Amino acid sequence: MTRSGLAVLGTGTGVGKTVVTAGVVGRLRERGREAVAIKPVQTGYPPDDDAGVVRDACGTESAGVCLRRLEPPLAPAVAAEEEGVTLSYDELLGNCERELAAADPGVVEGVGGLRVPLADDREVVDLVADLDLPALVVARSGLGTLNHSALTVEVLDRRGVDVLAVVLNDYAGASLAERTNPSALDAMVDPPVYRLPELALERPADTVTAVRDHLPVGLVPDG
Repeated sequence: MTRSGLAVLGTGTGVGKTVVTAGVVGRLRERGREAVAIKPVQTGYPPDDDAGVVRDACGTESAGVCLRRLEPPLAPAVAAEEEGVTLSYDELLGNCERELAAADPGVVEGVGGLRVPLADDREVVDLVADLDLPALVVARSGLGTLNHSALTVEVLDRRGVDVLAVVLNDYAGASLAERTNPSALDAMVDPPVYRLPELALERPADTVTAVRDHLPVGLVPDG
């Protein structure tokens, strides 16, 4: 890794990237760091506001930044086309690099899954590879997650992205698939597999408590 920071990536949309991002940023701030969540593009805004969720969880405006906002709840490249606006990949990359340099550290949250089109025929996987960040992969806990998770790790490995761990989100163990998925996935991929339980999220800061209680403190690099 040539740059201080981390990417939180998902196997798809709605798997819990923002919950993990908020928890990681909040946990780092508890440890005295000036960590910042960086959302390259927010689509579906409003009401979707991932950087806002992080700010609420951490209790400070400085905890989250969004670089571009688009209203249609679509892939960024498609949303920009629908709005008739220009979305530049080089600009997104440069702005992410600027925010990473200013943060301690920066946590870049992905947009949907790896193959989601960002801009100029580039995808989310291109951005994280170009930023040269290690990654946490967030996945669903239930049936179907083995294939999605293993393929995501494989693609990141091929692109030279260091995957620190896979986090199975909303784990309840209510089904046989959920109960067997952690060990099955652990046998399929090299990175460790962790479980993050279902959260009531009555308070935004509950995400920070969950990360503190269920993910190892050394998982997020201090460099």
